[in-house]
Amino acid sequence: MTKNRLNIALFLLPAILLFLLVYAVSLVILVSSSFTDWSLGTKAAFNGIDNYIKMFAHDADFTKSLVNTVFWIFLQSTVHVIIGVVFALILVKKEFYWKFARTVFMIPNIISGAAVGMLFLCILNPQFGVVNSIVRSVGSKDFSQNWFMDYSTAFFSITMTWLPYAAVVTILILAEIAAISKSVFESAKIDGASDFQINIYIVIPMLRNIIGTCVMLAGINMVQRLDIIMMTTGGGPGNETMNLPVYIYKTALIENNFGYANTVSIFLIGLGMVFILSIQKLFKIGDANA
Repeated sequence: MTKNRLNIALFLLPAILLFLLVYAVSLVILVSSSFTDWSLGTKAAFNGIDNYIKMFAHDADFTKSLVNTVFWIFLQSTVHVIIGVVFALILVKKEFYWKFARTVFMIPNIISGAAVGMLFLCILNPQFGVVNSIVRSVGSKDFSQNWFMDYSTAFFSITMTWLPYAAVVTILILAEIAAISKSVFESAKIDGASDFQINIYIVIPMLRNIIGTCVMLAGINMVQRLDIIMMTTGGGPGNETMNLPVYIYKTALIENNFGYANTVSIFLIGLGMVFILSIQKLFKIGDANA
């Protein structure tokens, strides 16, 4: 028994050391520096909870970033996941087009966020973009909407660069449906259940764990979303499309205020943890008795 424990400890040692060096030490530095006034080239000066007071009481950009982040998390955890689930329930019928549709639907998820951002910059370009060209061809010849830099359309435009593309959710749901015994479906059909009734009353309840996992993954993806926003709007116009990761980037690397940026980072980590724990409890993920 002692030898087995020693072998397990030696096996885990590299991973534990890597975690301590890369994450634990960094987290300690992050927390400690969040209570300082610190910029590049200057010595960190302890300022108590001033950064936290500023963040919650005096920072309109933080408030806007928080509202945008929470709203995007909500959309990604609901609309995005629902799209993926519905698409999976359609593809599981394995009609003649299902492999082609699955492959095409996956394309936006297998290319980098920066590439997606550049793609949409071209699609929504006010001069030569596809969307404006279509509108000009069927309506106003002088139409020239700057989708990403107009206050009335920026938030919707940036949201549509990722919201409809739920291929990862679809693949996970398809895999889970494939694990359901065929006898379940056969029994339901013998009892006269329609496909809709089977999906609503049998399949979806049996997908509780994986749907909860998809909601969690989708929300976490939005907690850390940076690439597409930086490539398209940069958080603008003004702070209209700014989220917390973009705000942290600008505070640290543009305004050179590392102490305050780390304060916002601590809040973002806390927000992610609260979200994960809430979804685990809501969907009772891993609870065999639920």
